[in-house]
Amino acid sequence: MQTKAKTGFFSRFIGDKAFYKLILGVTVPIMIQNGISNFVSMLDNIMVGQIGTEQMSGVSIVNQLVFIYFLAIFGGMGGIGIFTAQYYGSNDQEGVRATFRAKFVLGLVLTAIAFVVLSVFGKELIGLYLNDSGDGSDLAATLQYAESYLWIIFISFPAFFVLQVYASTLRACGETVLPMKAGIAAVLTNLLFNWLLIYGVWFFPKLGVQGAAIATVLARYVEMFIVVIYCHTHKEKHSFIVGVYRTLKITKDQLKRFTLKGTPLLVNEVLWSVGMSFLLQCYSVRGLAVIAAFNISNTISNMLSIVYFAMGDAVSIIVGQLLGAGKPEEAVDTDRKIIFFSVAFSLVTSVLMLVVAPFFPHLYNTTDDVRAIAGNLIRVGAFHTPIMAFCHCTYFTLRSGGKTIITFIFDSAFTWIVSVPIAFVLSRFTGWNVILIYIAVCAADLIKCVIGYVLVKRKVWVQNIVA
Repeated sequence: MQTKAKTGFFSRFIGDKAFYKLILGVTVPIMIQNGISNFVSMLDNIMVGQIGTEQMSGVSIVNQLVFIYFLAIFGGMGGIGIFTAQYYGSNDQEGVRATFRAKFVLGLVLTAIAFVVLSVFGKELIGLYLNDSGDGSDLAATLQYAESYLWIIFISFPAFFVLQVYASTLRACGETVLPMKAGIAAVLTNLLFNWLLIYGVWFFPKLGVQGAAIATVLARYVEMFIVVIYCHTHKEKHSFIVGVYRTLKITKDQLKRFTLKGTPLLVNEVLWSVGMSFLLQCYSVRGLAVIAAFNISNTISNMLSIVYFAMGDAVSIIVGQLLGAGKPEEAVDTDRKIIFFSVAFSLVTSVLMLVVAPFFPHLYNTTDDVRAIAGNLIRVGAFHTPIMAFCHCTYFTLRSGGKTIITFIFDSAFTWIVSVPIAFVLSRFTGWNVILIYIAVCAADLIKCVIGYVLVKRKVWVQNIVA
């Protein structure tokens, strides 16, 4: 009986060699790209952090605001990308072409909106994070650094949205190596010009925060041009690109379907990212040192969480294709095993975070108070990582079947109904320090795990939306 139970467990949650070959074939390029990108971002962050706390905090605040734009692009294109994966799974190239066009138009509109909002209200939005706690921080200088960084970063927006149109389509069609190569080139470009322009190496000017922004812009365009040029010069491999710009029109039926499925996901990503920004604003009530500490903590957390992020992409791509190919039982089995692998590996990430927590903050030229807060945030994040891994894969499971209304409730609605009120009340009406507030917010995600488990278990997401 024990042997049968053990065999049953392994067959349900652990795949064979063919399964892991498939999963790793999709996720390893994504993990390599994200790993290198996050590693260079970490070095970028440390470089800016070596200049001073105000500079680091200014850049961190702007990145938090730009993050909303990024998530709007990811969400909007992700909603349409549900159809891309299923069209590709059913070998419908014209359907893939239609999703490409819809993504391009959507990206253009969202980029224009982001530019208007941030250019008109950028100063006021940055000011929401500048709270004087008597820790000696120069709030005026932080605002100045943030504004100068923001105005340069604007230039990268067109490159970012065009890149995502191409890269998201390629990934949904199973092509993950090309975006990985482009990402590697981009991060190396970013690292090189960070070094040259932040510190003024050789004949380059010493530009500090502005140099970091210029390096980011250059990297975005390098990445975009590599993907676009390669895609158009390899039409035999990526046939959807043939004639894709002959028109930007899509049929009324496609527009209706994309809108019905994509809009909730777009709104979800925007509301979720705004919720994350609002959470940071709640934490910032405890002073500018908290902004700097979260910047340090998030940098190492992102670096060590590339596996479960990639597993979300694996769910989106592989499970989406299986659903589109009319293989629901295989999709359920694959999804279960990916989730198990993601959570299991996240435990390794947790251990690594606990190991680096005492040391990583000392790489920054900041105060002992910031280092102490950052170290404790990393420790809390270590225990939160397995929870995040499960929620992340659950989210992409629901999304792969087109259940965007449910993902909206599961993700952003939960953030605003549960997480944000906890942070707001505890930061405004109690004397709790930021670590206790952060623990309370993270602990609430256990509720989200239970909800996600029930939804996935009931298979509400198992449907073919392109049949």
